[in-house]
Amino acid sequence: MNIEELMSEALREQAAEQPPPAPGLADRVLTVRRRRRTRRIASVAVAVAAVVTAAVGVPRLESGGHDVRPLGRVDPKPKAPTAAHPAQSPVRSLIAAGNTAMAAYYTQKTDWRTAHKGLRTRTYWLLDPKSGRYEKDTRWSWVAVAPGLRTAAVLEQHLPVRRIGLLDIASGEVERWIPVDQPVGGLEFSRNGTKLVATTYEENPDIVTRTGAEGIPVPVKSSRTGFYVFDVASGKGPWAAVGVQRDNQGNEINLRQDFEFCRDGRTVTGRQSGAPTVRFYDASGREVGVPDGERYNTVTAGLSPDGTRLAGEFAGKKWHTSSWILDPRTGKHLAEVRGQILLAWADDKSLIAWDIGEGDKNEFHNRLVLVTIGSDKEVPLSGFLRGTDGSAGRWEPVFAER
Repeated sequence: MNIEELMSEALREQAAEQPPPAPGLADRVLTVRRRRRTRRIASVAVAVAAVVTAAVGVPRLESGGHDVRPLGRVDPKPKAPTAAHPAQSPVRSLIAAGNTAMAAYYTQKTDWRTAHKGLRTRTYWLLDPKSGRYEKDTRWSWVAVAPGLRTAAVLEQHLPVRRIGLLDIASGEVERWIPVDQPVGGLEFSRNGTKLVATTYEENPDIVTRTGAEGIPVPVKSSRTGFYVFDVASGKGPWAAVGVQRDNQGNEINLRQDFEFCRDGRTVTGRQSGAPTVRFYDASGREVGVPDGERYNTVTAGLSPDGTRLAGEFAGKKWHTSSWILDPRTGKHLAEVRGQILLAWADDKSLIAWDIGEGDKNEFHNRLVLVTIGSDKEVPLSGFLRGTDGSAGRWEPVFAER
């Protein structure tokens, strides 16, 4: 058998064993591209040997030497340890539980003094994977982190902007820019990281109010125009025109009306309020029916990883602060769990939440905690926030699957 036949047979065997795309695929694609740019091929024989070796299942080394697994296969993740820093606020070191990590956090400040009166801006701190600490990065007005914690999609200051950056989190450098015809003001990855939805606006969606006659604040109307759905690997995707969303009384729902992916990775929604005003769209902007598990989804945490439970809204029955866990098919209460606001699932039975301290009456005196269905205990993950809603000292987490 000659070398060409050997290669063909090996690659056919590999293709037959390929599983469906798993979370973090976009990061692995970008990692391969980074490696290709710096790899020097010594000879054709070396290149052929490398292909054949990878095809027969010998583990390869991914970016940074931390991820070793057979080519085309994703092994089940071992249970990751909890990383908690209950004395830190804002946090300085990694916060994580189960399969979820806080990839970044941001603070917000509203300008009431200059010509930009009413403009709310964010300052981000991104996780440095080498040090395990959060580092301030003032370049970005918006950051979305892909599963795997290797790549972030970023927008520069002064929204809306006409390009999207794909940031290598480890180096802090933008690897690629995606230019856009319609200016963008918000971003969100799909669950497996292979797609990116970008919400488009005519004007900055973070201007809270403008001053009218006699200095009276005038609410700013949303200027949402639609969304892109990009394939992360190619940077290509269609734009769909979808205007401002209104409630049943015809009132606009929030100034910032960002789109996000549903669990199926094909449908997007601008989830500004509960049913029946929530709308769902395919990539072309055509309105579609409610996807499985999305009808009663009104909380950030959404569906559990296995899809059998849905994070619900505030309960306050068994504990002073608690939340419901719902049946995603019927919306019925399955359980009550501690936590004031459910933010992200750590695993199929545990969630990261905001909650106040034991006996505390101040609803804004929150900290990140880990709560578990069926347990009375909660594990503090961070220190308490300072100030009231929107004031200095408060920060907002950005979670991603690790």
